[in-house]
Amino acid sequence: MSVKPNRRDFITLLGGAAVAGPLVARAQQPAKLPRIGFLGLAPASTFATRVEALRTGLRDLGYIEGNNIILEFRWAQTVDELPNLAAEFVRMRVAIIFAPVSTFVAPARQATSTIPIVFASHADPIGLGHVASLARPGGNVTGLSMLLTELAVKELEILKEALPQAVRFGIIWNPTTPSHVPALKAVETAGKTLGIELHEFPMRTIEDSEQVFASMTQAQVGGVLVLASPASYSDRGERLGQLALKHRLPGMFGFEENVHAGGLMSYSADILYLYRRSAEYIDKILKGANPAELPVEQASKYKLVINLKTAKALGLDVPPQLLARADEVIE
Repeated sequence: MSVKPNRRDFITLLGGAAVAGPLVARAQQPAKLPRIGFLGLAPASTFATRVEALRTGLRDLGYIEGNNIILEFRWAQTVDELPNLAAEFVRMRVAIIFAPVSTFVAPARQATSTIPIVFASHADPIGLGHVASLARPGGNVTGLSMLLTELAVKELEILKEALPQAVRFGIIWNPTTPSHVPALKAVETAGKTLGIELHEFPMRTIEDSEQVFASMTQAQVGGVLVLASPASYSDRGERLGQLALKHRLPGMFGFEENVHAGGLMSYSADILYLYRRSAEYIDKILKGANPAELPVEQASKYKLVINLKTAKALGLDVPPQLLARADEVIE
């Protein structure tokens, strides 16, 4: 026998359904995912391996894109576009701005003093005033550094060791890269100590490279030091390596990709390792850590790559003691 609910029971059932309905709906709504704004320079394909290194680091820490984190990419065609893209991230209220190098950190800092900014391979965070100290950054910026100022001096010393008879060297630097000014000063001082003559050649974009190498050939430099910058890596280093070989200029580069493309040698930090490690900074900040108190980590892994095939094509004999120190020799 069926029992009909009375009016009071029916209202109670309706009320219960009304309460339960919103609770179920709220339970089904996904939590707002933290967004990480990634600043970069086009083309995006050039930085594919670095982006994947960051993603690998995040996955190792349990972050899955679209599940518990979102990466928002903005690729500037020129460095002049970076301030607008950084401002866009601020308007989007991203949780963190990932600005890999000093070129990106500067516009990000101009856009915000509150949203945390993480860098992966900053060249000189103290020298540029982006952090107060490595131990206590003191602001909203932190990450990992490769200390280009000291690295550039070491690169010049190694290049001189490879070319003991050369006395005139070209230095390719980028006026749009903030860290190159202090690096140039350090290199100039080292040049005097080494007793060599330095000629500086500015290169704002990779499109300037052909004219730069032609000018160095005209200046009759015996070797070239290329300070690492987004421009020198913009096509995964291929054009600069090929131009060095074409103009028969033995060079020291900031990226091993330049050497695989035909450059003579490179001495650089392990960039992919730094990108993977930067995921730990993102993780700590998302879990509540204050970037002002997260120490900047200095790169500890450096790699010397020598292209013997290029050396032979240029008629160079690389000193045996230098070859013995190389981490990779391309034959």
